[in-house]
Amino acid sequence: MLPSSINGDGSASNRQHYSCLLVDGRVTIDAGSLAGSINEEERFAIRDIVLTHAHLDHIAGLPLFIDDLFSVLTEPIRVHARREVIDILEEHIFNWQVYPRFSELTNQHGKVIEYVVIEPERELSIGNLSFRALTVNHKVPSLGFVVSDSNSTFAITGDTAEMDGFWKTVNALEKLDCLFVECAFPDDFEELAAISHHLTPNGLAKELMKFRHSDCPIQVVNIKPSYRDAVVRQLSDLNIAKLEVFEIGMDYEI
Repeated sequence: MLPSSINGDGSASNRQHYSCLLVDGRVTIDAGSLAGSINEEERFAIRDIVLTHAHLDHIAGLPLFIDDLFSVLTEPIRVHARREVIDILEEHIFNWQVYPRFSELTNQHGKVIEYVVIEPERELSIGNLSFRALTVNHKVPSLGFVVSDSNSTFAITGDTAEMDGFWKTVNALEKLDCLFVECAFPDDFEELAAISHHLTPNGLAKELMKFRHSDCPIQVVNIKPSYRDAVVRQLSDLNIAKLEVFEIGMDYEI
């Protein structure tokens, strides 16, 4: 998970305002903190960005990431997303008012951005990774994913509230090596979580009752920074086996 907030001493903070996970050093899931939280080696390796949805905390770093690389790209940045998300990017972000419409621009090598439409419940290949897109229950069109290579498989919910289809697909997998699941608000904000289609620790516990891979590690992501301490404390009180809070800047091997 790429960092997006800074402590008073200048170190990276676990209180994440943005969401961006780097997979295999070259593919990201979401782009919230993408532009400002990667080193130069990563900047020149990442060419595929998979978006769960279009909320700002998941796309904020995308325009600057493309801008930084504009003149040196020898192949386009491939943005993989639902058609609805691509339309939002073109209408509200890359619209010549908020930021240039990179889809209309080229450099000396050609296009600098390429949109790849993700169809829900379909699979797509990115390098040696296979992504299966799963519809989840958020306020806007959103996707979770099952991601596999020849050795391992993980699933990620993205932002979501209670759901069933995601669990049905994940439970049918022969093997699952890790589950990444959101938990945005503490239990005290249950009403706000319901309105915005997010989970609380109690809500997450209910959802995990649908999860059948009992030996699978569970990593909690996308905690709202203002409520992190409360959420972490309440998750700990649940005593759910193999559940941890995902740490920023750590290299995890699955």
